[in-house]
Amino acid sequence: MRLTLFGASGRTGRQITAQALERGHAVTAVARSRISRDELDGTRPTDAPGSLEVRVLDLADPRTVAGAVSGADAVVCTVGPRGTGPTSVQTDVARTALSAMEATGVRRLVAVSAAGFHTEGDGRFVRGVVKPVLGRVLRHSFADQRAMESLITASGTDWTLMWPPRLTDGPRTAAYRSSMDRNVRGSFSVSRANLAQAVLDALENPATIGRAVAVAD
Repeated sequence: MRLTLFGASGRTGRQITAQALERGHAVTAVARSRISRDELDGTRPTDAPGSLEVRVLDLADPRTVAGAVSGADAVVCTVGPRGTGPTSVQTDVARTALSAMEATGVRRLVAVSAAGFHTEGDGRFVRGVVKPVLGRVLRHSFADQRAMESLITASGTDWTLMWPPRLTDGPRTAAYRSSMDRNVRGSFSVSRANLAQAVLDALENPATIGRAVAVAD
């Protein structure tokens, strides 16, 4: 499969790149800031059969982005906010990606959002105490993610949203938990390595099209 990955230079993006190469996918890794092929290629598992192309692009330019999307079988968006201040980065990247997908005829999209502002599947304490506090602290990034989700779900793409809780740098265990359209009960964290595996699993599973996939350790 040929994948175009937005946010490849982030910690989750690097995990997705490495695991996609391990699975034999051809990855066009798009980053917002300069990053060398060697930096990303250094995460490649030994003898990984996939191929890698790294592009540093202005993600505000749909025509430039369309060149990276053209010919892809799927697009993965894993761009995340930096800090807790006002932001629209995830919505902006999603808008550009969707425009490029429409221009090039690419339909499959998997986008990483967050479990934090969703309450489906959560217990009473999490819904009534934890999530309201979290919502105040992360209100700007949650607003951005809500807008991104609305944009994606209203598109004509074959989309899947990923809902991870707090991300950690823990190992890949191949034993992550997941749930469709509702949070995993008692889900407080997931390793970026397990999230990357879940993204690629969802990408290859047609049953996730038009659905949200919550994932947790």
